[in-house]
Amino acid sequence: MRALLIVNPNATSTTPAARDLLAHAVSSRVQVRVAHTTHRGHAGELARRAAVEGIGLIVVHGGDGTVNEVINGLLGAPHPDSMSEVAIGPIPLIAVVPGGSANVFARSLGISADPVTATNQLIELLALRQSRRIGLAHCDNRWFTFNAGMGLDAQVCEAIDASRGNGHTATPSRYVRTAIRAFFRNRGTEPTLTVQVPGHDPVEGVHYAFVSNSSPWTYLNDRPVRINPETTFSTGLGVFAMATMGVPTTLKIVRQLLTPGAQPKGRNLFRVDDVPRVRITSSTPIALQMDGDYIGMRTDVEFVSVPDAISVVAPSGV
Repeated sequence: MRALLIVNPNATSTTPAARDLLAHAVSSRVQVRVAHTTHRGHAGELARRAAVEGIGLIVVHGGDGTVNEVINGLLGAPHPDSMSEVAIGPIPLIAVVPGGSANVFARSLGISADPVTATNQLIELLALRQSRRIGLAHCDNRWFTFNAGMGLDAQVCEAIDASRGNGHTATPSRYVRTAIRAFFRNRGTEPTLTVQVPGHDPVEGVHYAFVSNSSPWTYLNDRPVRINPETTFSTGLGVFAMATMGVPTTLKIVRQLLTPGAQPKGRNLFRVDDVPRVRITSSTPIALQMDGDYIGMRTDVEFVSVPDAISVVAPSGV
């Protein structure tokens, strides 16, 4: 099998030593070519070219944003209702060795956050020829792998992107500080969102809403944050929508999110799992994020679940 190793050398936790180890290890199993990204969107360009060339495996060493670029490069623009027109020809198998700050996608698949440990996992999985099919989701004419959101989390992603541009590293503590500032900055604003889920009455007066394709939603260092614990890569989407910015209620929900085995619930929380699609509208433009990347301001977004979209090298049953 021919493989392409796509490396984002600017990702948070990548190092030259880890990259060399990964390239050497993968070359012991498959014929591998290494390509380093040089600009935004480059990973998608490399992946798309690899698919045309008949490459059978793409190994991504970078963060969630690099993985997202690869997925979108391979699949192209989402078809509204199916996978029938998203790509021409076979789609390569995808493997991920984390190199970013959160690495939510890889960790949700059961891949270690440590690049060296993840490299050893990958070699073992390749030797066993172990892979699995997973579902994806899309909105705004773009695929996402683990989550998307409108409102608060998208504002946080926008601020983190700006801080990266100023040379600051994206760390869990920086995310927490940024989220707290964004929360208190928005406390006095009126809710603008309406959430529409098949089989449910429209939910109005929503301040912010998250849409998940897997669980956890994110990680705080080693601690998973689970907003929709029943949502997996094998189910439909999970929806988490808050109709309050009150501090006591928010703190109660946050405690639930950080408690293992908890099922978040509250009078001002709308939460549902395994839905095929969800539409979120806003009376004024509001921020949208996908897989931790700020996309822009939107007023009407439909999120769609697509089962069995791609094959990934990953442990089974995670």
